[in-house]
Amino acid sequence: MKELEQLPLPLLTWYREHARVLPWRSDPTPYHVLVSEIMLQQTRVAAVLDCYRHFLKAAPDPAELAGLPEDQLMKLWQGLGYYSRARNLQKAARQIMEDFGGVFPNTYESLRSLSGVGDYTAGAIASIAFGLPVPAVDGNVLRVTARVCGDEGDIASPAMKRQVTQALALVIPTDAPGDFNQSLMELGATVCLPNGAPLCERCPAAGFCRAFQEGRTAELPVKAPKKARRVETRTVYLLFSENRIALRRRPERGLLAGLWEYPNELTDQTDQLAQWGLAPVSVTPAGTGKHIFSHIEWHMTALAAELASPELPEGWVWADRTALRDIYAIPSAFQCFSYRVEQRLSMPED
Repeated sequence: MKELEQLPLPLLTWYREHARVLPWRSDPTPYHVLVSEIMLQQTRVAAVLDCYRHFLKAAPDPAELAGLPEDQLMKLWQGLGYYSRARNLQKAARQIMEDFGGVFPNTYESLRSLSGVGDYTAGAIASIAFGLPVPAVDGNVLRVTARVCGDEGDIASPAMKRQVTQALALVIPTDAPGDFNQSLMELGATVCLPNGAPLCERCPAAGFCRAFQEGRTAELPVKAPKKARRVETRTVYLLFSENRIALRRRPERGLLAGLWEYPNELTDQTDQLAQWGLAPVSVTPAGTGKHIFSHIEWHMTALAAELASPELPEGWVWADRTALRDIYAIPSAFQCFSYRVEQRLSMPED
C-alpha cells in the first residue's frame, strides 16, 4: 500500500478547504465525538443533524445521559433507527461515571472498553478529541484505500480491515491525526462515492490513485455479496378509541427491543382482534408499507379499527397526539403509516 505514503499532504490540504461544517466538528469534545460517531453509524449525516442538537440539549454530558429515563432516551433517538446504539451509548455514559469517576477515558484501550465503542469509534475519539495518532477505519476509509491502492481484497473481511489499519498507522500525521482521519471519511462520503461513479476530477488523490489511473473505479472496492434478507409479511393494527391510538411495547430482547409499536402480527388472522379481546366497531384498510432492516424485510398491510371499548390487553397503552409526539418513540419501520395516524388524531403541524 505504498500509495498511501503520498496521501496525507494533499488530502489534508483538500480537507481544510472543502470539509463540511458540522456541529461536532466545531466543538470536538470527547463526549460530542462519541455521541456523533454512534449516531452516524449506518445513518446519513442529514438525518443526524437535528437529532444530535436535540440530544445534546437533553443530555449535554455523560452524567445527564447516564440518568435519562429509557422512554426519554428512545424518544430522543427516534428517527435514527438501530436503537440498541442508544442503549449502548447510555451504558457507556454510566461506565464513564462509575468506572472512570466521571472523567472521560483518554487512551485508545480505555475508550475501547466502553459499551458500543469498537475499533473505529475508539480511533475516532482518540484522534479527534485527544490528538492520538490512531487510525479510524470505517467503510468510507476502506473504499478510499482500496481504490487508491488498487487493492482487490474483500473490504468486508476482517483481514482487509487489519491490513488497512496497519498501513494507515504508518502514515497518519502525528500533528493532525484527527483531521487526517476525518479527511479520509469526508473524501469517502463526498467524492469517492459508494454508489454511482466517484467524482475523481475533485479528488486530491487522483494523480496517484491506481483505480483512477487504470480505469477501474467501477470495479473497486471488492465486497462479497450479503446474504439475502428474510421477508416477513405482517399485518399492522391501527386501533383507535376516543381520539387515541393503542400502543404495545416490544419484547426486551430482539429486533426493536423495548420500543413502543402499533400492534402487529406475522399473518392476517381475521379473528386477531378477538384473540386480543378487542371488539371493533369498524375495520378498514389503512395502506401498505415496507421497511428494510439489515437482515429482515417487513412487508406490511395496515388495518384501522375503531374499538367499542377502551379496555386494552395488559401492558398496552393509549396514546393521544401529545403523548405520541412527546413521550412514545415509534420506530421508523412504521413511518409509512404515520400520516394516517396523525390525520386520525387530528395532530396539528409543529
